Amino acid sequence: MPVPVMIVLGLALLVIVAGLVISMRGGEAVVQERLGRYAEAGYDLGRPAEARPEEERRSRLTEGLNRALQGRSFADNIGTQLARADLKLTVAEFLALQVITVIGGIAIPFVLFGGGVLLPAAGALFGFFGPRIYVGLRQQRRLNQFNDQLGDAIDQMSNALRAGYSVMLSMDSVAKELPPPISDEFLRVVREMQLGLSMEQALTNMLRRIDSPDLDLMITAINVQREVGGNLAEILDVISFTIRERVRIKGEIRTLTAQGRYSSYVITFLPIGVTLLLTVLNRDYIMKLFTETCGLIMVGVGLIMMAAGAYALRKITDIEV
Repeated sequence: MPVPVMIVLGLALLVIVAGLVISMRGGEAVVQERLGRYAEAGYDLGRPAEARPEEERRSRLTEGLNRALQGRSFADNIGTQLARADLKLTVAEFLALQVITVIGGIAIPFVLFGGGVLLPAAGALFGFFGPRIYVGLRQQRRLNQFNDQLGDAIDQMSNALRAGYSVMLSMDSVAKELPPPISDEFLRVVREMQLGLSMEQALTNMLRRIDSPDLDLMITAINVQREVGGNLAEILDVISFTIRERVRIKGEIRTLTAQGRYSSYVITFLPIGVTLLLTVLNRDYIMKLFTETCGLIMVGVGLIMMAAGAYALRKITDIEV
């Protein structure tokens, strides 16, 4: 079988397996499980009795793995990262996807370049860290969007409080008027309070999903005001002004440090791009780096120097405000 056909079939198989694993649990089961956290009826809330055995068989693999991972610190950490990235995956589904990417990272270089250990090992590392990197990038992008919208949300809450709204109704107005992701988060808070959670617990859950110092400041102000009283609208105005100034200063810092950040990208990806280009143009020449001892030493030293340079530039351009 030709190599391109094998690659296409392998990728198609990986996509199909990933889709089957992720779709083992239906949307109804996910909703019922999440509602079960806040209801005494538990996971069986609202499901017909005759439908339960079929759903249990359909999700037996992921449910069993979820139960085995429940309570473990690394699983809780993965669940928190998935919640912050707003990915509708359980820990078991994420780990299954990670295993699939590791297998694909080993198989694809082996099919393309034949024998050897270095390239499949690099592919396995990429397959292992790739999903985590994607979750981190998605989480950071969502956090930045949330922080940019938080000033407007606090202003709207302050105006709603002055108009006579309660804190819950002011949050509901934010959920209805502002775009995602901040509207999604405030809508979750409102729904959790409607399901019986206290406002403090609902806000704590939102802070767990959004690791933002500005949000922490707002939540602390709301909790203190509920305990000791005071004019919450004026407090939120002061917090909004502080947040807007911080966002403005961060924007100026990103502009001034753009050259250093893009230099770190070039240092990191230029050698990789040159290596891939030489692999296409003159494979026999570049493969000496991966088949001879001297070449392997050079590759190792080069990777260490690339990582050190990228880390140094990242620390230089990472300025806390």
